[in-house]
Amino acid sequence: MGGLGLLALLPLMGARFGDVLALWRTRAGLVAGVCTAAYQLCFFVAVGQTGVAVGTLVTIGTGPVLAGVLALVLLGERPTRAWLVATGVCVSGLVLLVGGVESSAAFSVTGVAAALVAAAAYAGYTVLAKQQLREGHAPVTVMAGAFGLGGALLVPVLLALPTDWLAGARGMGLALYLGLVTTTTGYVLFARGLATLPTASVATLMLAEPLVATALGIAVLDEHLGFTGAAGLVVLLLGLLMQGADTRSLTLPRRRRPSVALASATSAGPRAGRCRPGAARGPLPSPRRAGW
Repeated sequence: MGGLGLLALLPLMGARFGDVLALWRTRAGLVAGVCTAAYQLCFFVAVGQTGVAVGTLVTIGTGPVLAGVLALVLLGERPTRAWLVATGVCVSGLVLLVGGVESSAAFSVTGVAAALVAAAAYAGYTVLAKQQLREGHAPVTVMAGAFGLGGALLVPVLLALPTDWLAGARGMGLALYLGLVTTTTGYVLFARGLATLPTASVATLMLAEPLVATALGIAVLDEHLGFTGAAGLVVLLLGLLMQGADTRSLTLPRRRRPSVALASATSAGPRAGRCRPGAARGPLPSPRRAGW
């Protein structure tokens, strides 16, 4: 559902479906789609095997660390000391927050392994999305490519599971909300942040997800946190504020592909790009790729 929503947004945001097809013909585009599907599948397997608490802790807690390592190896993004400290504080808060939740699920090696695979898949498609944004692709195009292909790969899984809950208005409404609001809107904003922030910083800031989920549970579902969970919530918020205040982690905007006009001016020689004093400047060439 989220992939379809992202694909439907393409013409509304000045992008083209052909740009997504071009991504699918690249190795990075294919691997990003596979990672997206693997994350969804492995995360729910982990939750089913180990329970929500452990599955969430292992997947979301190790995701930023793996993203930082992959970004260093594949993109050359060296993490800052502030990121290391903020991420450590966030993960510590997540441990306390999850530790404050009672779970009847037994420990499962298979479940923990699935959670680690899910974390690696999340880090993988985050780093690959950053690479595609650097190449000049629009945020909506990058996310539509990853989630469109990932959704297509998960269709056999959907058909193998009971779908009776989709027949009712409540079930369909829930599916539309999860697909169009949480996935489509959320990941367009995710990609916009990824276009200007380091990969590791974005992955750490995504730890706001369990914090918001816990706050909604308290406000909407009248859930209660013990002392450990409340302390974890405060520590997690502190780590997120530390990461948000780390202005040194900001990077330059993503590179744009040069236009034909700019390429022609460059090839004409060193004097072609000079402006005489008093000469009027023409309009700058527009980027090839549509963006926000």
